[in-house]
Amino acid sequence: MTVGVYPGSFDPLTVAHLAVADSARVHLGLDRLDLALSRATLGKEHLDEASLERRVVALERASATRPWLAVVVVDAQLIAEIARGYDAVVMGADKWHQVNDPHWYGDDAAARDAAVARLPRIVVAPRAELEVPSALRLPLPDDYAEVSATGVRAGRTEWAAPVD
Repeated sequence: MTVGVYPGSFDPLTVAHLAVADSARVHLGLDRLDLALSRATLGKEHLDEASLERRVVALERASATRPWLAVVVVDAQLIAEIARGYDAVVMGADKWHQVNDPHWYGDDAAARDAAVARLPRIVVAPRAELEVPSALRLPLPDDYAEVSATGVRAGRTEWAAPVD
């Protein structure tokens, strides 16, 4: 069984998140993809326990139509820790840049390099304004490059994933 993990805050879940999950499943030949929510999301201190519960419910509703999609809640914050034991890790371009930022490793580039080296197979969903190495780029229609959870929170309801 080939299992991947897609860590994120999913605040809220968007149509792009689901398109990334669908593409990753096909592109990587995954039998299962876990949407991983951290109890304490790195760099998102404003997300509390009530928010976590709300996001878990939304992810579980959305995954009900995709039997290969699961939801996990983890204590780990760093992608390298969350991805431990998986065959592949899926992330958006914003997370890819976070993974490569020494700030999240105590400003220690060697610690960052060691963490990146531990990652399983990586695919990265492109984002219009962020550079992604072509070897890691997940095939995804250009329509999703602009979609963001921030946009949904700002009123772009057409970008919100249907969760019913």
